[in-house]
Amino acid sequence: MCRTLAAFPTTCLERAKEFKTRLGIFLHKSELGSDTGNVGKFEWSSKHSRDGRNFSEDVLGWKESFDSLLSSKNGVAAFHAFLKTEFSEENLEFWLACEEFKKLRSAAKLASRAHKIFEEFIRSEAPKEVNIDHETRELTEKNLQAAMATCFDVAQGKIRTLMEKDSYPRFLKSPAYRDLAAQASAASASQSGCSPAEPLHT
Repeated sequence: MCRTLAAFPTTCLERAKEFKTRLGIFLHKSELGSDTGNVGKFEWSSKHSRDGRNFSEDVLGWKESFDSLLSSKNGVAAFHAFLKTEFSEENLEFWLACEEFKKLRSAAKLASRAHKIFEEFIRSEAPKEVNIDHETRELTEKNLQAAMATCFDVAQGKIRTLMEKDSYPRFLKSPAYRDLAAQASAASASQSGCSPAEPLHT
């Protein structure tokens, strides 16, 4: 696993640079007053720009807590880009799949989607197999016999804890996020004297 930029193979460095560049573009668009809501396929949450935050404030809010990061649409996209540099994006993708799964109300859809999630993330040698213990895998498989919205709760909780304790601190310490946060701080400072209702562009 890639730990520091100095130790990254070329592909990791390229991905990290892509992540930094893409987020820089997001910040630039925000300063121009452009819509930053469409940040890729992770349009799962409407909680982005919590409390009316603009993008700069949103970026700075990601370090408040892991929940703050996950409640931001841009934060989820940024974290996913970072996880790709560590080849562990399946953890976030599984967590997101579980969040969407819990919104289903049809028993038939629950059963069908549960099996798809299990086949994609949980079963041994799954294409995007997440790192869970054997007992949790067996429990989750047993839960599929009567699929309910809670059948992935244990596995999802363990993967969330893994991301919060392991990947999230490295994300906050990554040069890409630190540079972006510095830009966001500067942007917030430059805008602090303006009225909230004042447009950011003409």
